Order: sequence, then C-alpha cells, then structure tokens
Amino acid sequence: MRAAIFRNGAIVVDHIAEPKPGAGQVLVKTLACGICGSDLHARKHAHRMVAMARYSPGRKPMDLKRDVVFGHEFCCEVVDYGPATQRRLKVGTHVCSLPALITPTGPQGIGYSNDNIGGYAEAMLLSEPLLLEVPNGLSPEHAALTEPLAVGVHAVAKANIRGGEVPLVIGCGPVGLAVIAALRLKGLHPIIAADYSPTRRRLAEKMGADVVVDPATTQPYATWAEHAAMSEAEKAARPPFQAHLAALKPALIFECVGVPGLLQQVFEGAPRDARIVVVGVCMETDTSEPMLGIIKELSVQYVLGYTPEEFSASLRLLAEGQVDGAALVTGRVGIDGVAQAFDDLANPEAHTKIIVEPWR
Repeated sequence: MRAAIFRNGAIVVDHIAEPKPGAGQVLVKTLACGICGSDLHARKHAHRMVAMARYSPGRKPMDLKRDVVFGHEFCCEVVDYGPATQRRLKVGTHVCSLPALITPTGPQGIGYSNDNIGGYAEAMLLSEPLLLEVPNGLSPEHAALTEPLAVGVHAVAKANIRGGEVPLVIGCGPVGLAVIAALRLKGLHPIIAADYSPTRRRLAEKMGADVVVDPATTQPYATWAEHAAMSEAEKAARPPFQAHLAALKPALIFECVGVPGLLQQVFEGAPRDARIVVVGVCMETDTSEPMLGIIKELSVQYVLGYTPEEFSASLRLLAEGQVDGAALVTGRVGIDGVAQAFDDLANPEAHTKIIVEPWR
C-alpha cells in the first residue's frame, strides 16, 4: 500500500506492507487525516521528541534511522477484524479513535512510531475497544477534526474555570481555534483572541471570539484589560487590601503558538494573578524570567492531549453541529500532496487545516 513517510528528515511517498490485525485489533481504511502542527514541528525537531521521550516512562521513542508514518487526526472505515475481537461494528462503518493501540505492555502511540502506522497511509490498525462510530453521517474530513478539537476541550477543562474570568487566546491556528470553540461552549465571555493573520482572526470570530486583535497594531493585553474592567459594584465588593490593585477581572490566558519567546511575552504582558494555560507545543529550548511570575503570582498550567471522554464528546460536538468543522478545512490532498502541504501550511492566509485523503 502507499504512504507518505517521514524518512531521513523529509516526507517521501513509497509503498509499505499492509498491516495485519492482531488480537483485539481492527484493520481500517484511512479516509481522512488532518495534518497537525505537531507534525510540522516533528519534521524539523524530531530529534527533540526523541530526546524528551526519555522523561516519559513507557514511551518508546522513534528511531529516526527507520521510517515513520505520521498522522494522528483520522477518520477510517472498518475493513477487517483480527482474532479475539467482538466485531461489534459492521465492515464499512466509519470510525474515529484515540491515536493509540492497546498492547499487553500498555498503550502505544500512533503517528510518531516506527511500529504503528499513522493516518498518512492507505490503511492502518486500531484497537477495537477504542473505536467510536461516527454519528449523524458526519463527513470523514470533519470527523477527522475530533482530535484537534479535543485538545482545545481538554485545555479549557484543565483551566478550572470558576466563573467571571475573561479569557485571552494567543494564537488562532487550529489549536487556538479549538480553545475558542470550547470557551464559547462554556459560556465564558468576552473571549479575546490575538493573531497576526487576518484570515485566522476572521476564523476566530466564526468560532466564537468576541474581540479579535492584531498584535502588529494593538497590544493584546491592553485590549484584554479594556474588556476585563470591573464594574463599580465589583470594585466596591473587593476587600480593602485589594483596593490598591488594578480593578480587573481574573485573567485566563491560553498560549496557543508554541514558539520560543512566547511564554516570556505572556509573562511580561499578563496581569497579576493571571492563570496561564500553555497549549502550544514548543519543541525547542526556551527561556523565561521566573521573577516575573513570582512578582505577579502567575499560575502556569501545561496541557497535553485529552481524556477518552473529552475525545468522545468532541466527536459529538462536531456531529451535532455545535462546532463548525467545515470552517476549519481549507485544503485536501492525496498522499502525493503531503510534502507540499507541509510547506503550504506555513502560510496562514492560505491554509488552516489540510486533510490528507490517502485514496484521493
């Protein structure tokens, strides 16, 4: 079968053996797979992913001398079952799954593995217990958005919203847009969003942002402060000791870019007592001034992935039309177009989410 393969630092197209389902596994035809920002980072910084794997017990690092098939945002079609399976879903059923395989030694990831084929291939293996049937006739390209949406849902859940916070989302790529959608569903307003790209600012509004900011012309934190000003009643209700502090509602800042220097910028711009949720995946060594965090008493929460429940809920949100998946998909390519798509995604005015359709 054909696949787009990460080999020697580049994306190449080649033939690989079709996988055979083992115990508890299902052979599926890959219908659609989103290209994730983490895949773009991995192409350039795979060695950092390998180095960091040593800090994650049980995680098997990639061997960069061997082939890897990326792709962890997928929707597939059931083709065949391996032994020791219940066969609860008919052949031809469209399914999504967490990007993991259940094995006797524990879960193994799909997408950054030499052994487990990801979604940039014509077929792959999934674990039967993790399969979720795609409901409501949701199209494969939109069902494939379940995974990135779940990242945003999880980030908002980890923020421990108490009510009354004013959120600021830095970066309106796919992750930032997912965070905005999740904040809207939580009913937290106004949502302030910042991005240099006019296209992504428009998408942020479509996803639920109330105010969008171009950092090239407007300071995001100043705009946030304008919309976070306390009412006179809220000012009067504060304890006497807090009267000398800025009369601002609690700040909830989501860093959704993941490049060196961004966290330091957030530290500099954030108001006192802000809660910062780091969603963007920075794969390079970064620096920040701890004293800024100390002086301002900032809280920093790093997040990764999602729970199975959040993943399932995200699929339902898309299927029920509560999140507009169609607005996020800006391109479709076959296997031969994956390498070019990686380059095209560098232009935020051209693309937000490109879907790989291996049989295209």
